[in-house]
Amino acid sequence: MADQYTMTDPISQYPQPEIPEQTLDGPGLDADLTPTADHGFDTYRGSGRLEGRRALVTGGDSGIGRAVAVAFAREGADVVLSYLPQEQEDADVVRRLVEEAGRRCVLAPGDVSDEQVARGLVRTTVDELGGIDVIANIAGRQQHVEDLADLTSESFDQTFRTNVHALFWIVQEALPHLPKGASIINTSSIQAYQPSPNLVDYATTKAAINTISKALAGQLAPKGIRVNVVAPGPVWTPLQAAGGQPPEALPEFGEQTPYGRAGQPAELAPAYVFLASQESSYVSGATIAVTGGMPTP
Repeated sequence: MADQYTMTDPISQYPQPEIPEQTLDGPGLDADLTPTADHGFDTYRGSGRLEGRRALVTGGDSGIGRAVAVAFAREGADVVLSYLPQEQEDADVVRRLVEEAGRRCVLAPGDVSDEQVARGLVRTTVDELGGIDVIANIAGRQQHVEDLADLTSESFDQTFRTNVHALFWIVQEALPHLPKGASIINTSSIQAYQPSPNLVDYATTKAAINTISKALAGQLAPKGIRVNVVAPGPVWTPLQAAGGQPPEALPEFGEQTPYGRAGQPAELAPAYVFLASQESSYVSGATIAVTGGMPTP
């Protein structure tokens, strides 16, 4: 694949993979995904844009979080990696790549839907890295449910605790430690704008993330802290095969986009790098939609 400096037709840069029907046991490992996703390991080239930064990346073991953690490291940041204990195999891969980039990688397994775990991630970052400059809230829960009658209160609550509550806990805990120039990057979705009928709870959390991010951007601007959002379209990650989509829908996953293909995690990482870097100094309260041409308001 071309790196981020080479002009390439975006439609053919990452050809639509042949995706078979499959079901991964939650939360799903990239190592078990068929085909595996492209995280930019062979293509992402850093240029020192995050030199010396200290970053917390949730959901950093696989998918978008994996690509972001590696890109941050190649740009010069040390990283605390948050992930579920069941995802240790994937997290070990990311740690190796971060360390190969010459940066520190602190592994912090735990479930961010637990308040103490979420808040503890900030304390770990401050204790291990000496501070915190960048927060990339990427961890998410998505489970398709075809009929609202089958969506349990427990599942609904778990989606909100993972996607929204954890964001609140992490940001609130981090505020006393964030310096002027710090960046908070939250992760929404095309689902916030074009919700699928079988993703009622997930889509609702993504709309909530848009709103809380805009409110926080206004509140934190006087403190010199920026808050922005990345809104991915359909991106090929273990989340999709671990209950995020019906198995029978996977062979056509992403074909509804104007590009006619699913996105790859490698295509998301540059948006997070931009929002984490000083290049985006005048950007706050914004959403970068990385959707393969699917329109957002």
